[in-house]
Amino acid sequence: MISTSRTEKEDTAGKAIQSLFQESSIPVIRTEIIPDNIEKIQKALHKALSEANCIILTGGTGITHDDCTIEAVEPLFDKRLDGFGELFRMKSFAEVGTRTVLSRAVGGIIDGKAIFCIPGSKNAAELATRDIIIPEIYHILTHANR
Repeated sequence: MISTSRTEKEDTAGKAIQSLFQESSIPVIRTEIIPDNIEKIQKALHKALSEANCIILTGGTGITHDDCTIEAVEPLFDKRLDGFGELFRMKSFAEVGTRTVLSRAVGGIIDGKAIFCIPGSKNAAELATRDIIIPEIYHILTHANR
């Protein structure tokens, strides 16, 4: 979770993701609250890349002055998964209407590992994880490692 205002106790998006992964028998290795800071996000991402093959960052994907998750992660992508962000926004439109234009959700590959940057709201995290990430993660990782 990327946040300047949330604590681990308030991280409902992270808890929702963990729950969905556990229900799908996909282990969750670690969770961490990271401040909205490009260097700190990149440092945490590099650490996570040494531990996991799928990393989900929630929060910091909007357009406020301190949202910088996309700026921290996108330059590190070996490949972008443009369809992830497009599909997420399409599905979000059904829930939030045109407010979905504020979402900069992205997905990509770094060193054969899948990275997803999604909004920090619980509903958005559930939507992305349940409807897109979990159904496609094995397929994505198979192709990313060919």
